[in-house]
Amino acid sequence: MHVSLTAKLESMVREKVESGLYNNASEVIREALRLMQQQDEVRHLKLDRLREEIAKGEADLEAGRFTTLDDAESLDAYFAAR
Repeated sequence: MHVSLTAKLESMVREKVESGLYNNASEVIREALRLMQQQDEVRHLKLDRLREEIAKGEADLEAGRFTTLDDAESLDAYFAAR
């Protein structure tokens, strides 16, 4: 596999290797890809959780479990009471 990097990215990889944290450029790239995979997993978990909470909110609306607040004062009072 051949990968082309911008000059800036190539410099970053080189700096990581020169720092002694990595033995070679391949290790730097593998670590970057592992981090990307972790970020993707976290993003998916957050999205799944958000969908669950939206479904709960929609169920509450359909069941009539909601409070109507008409202005900033009623909003302040609502949160002050909690």
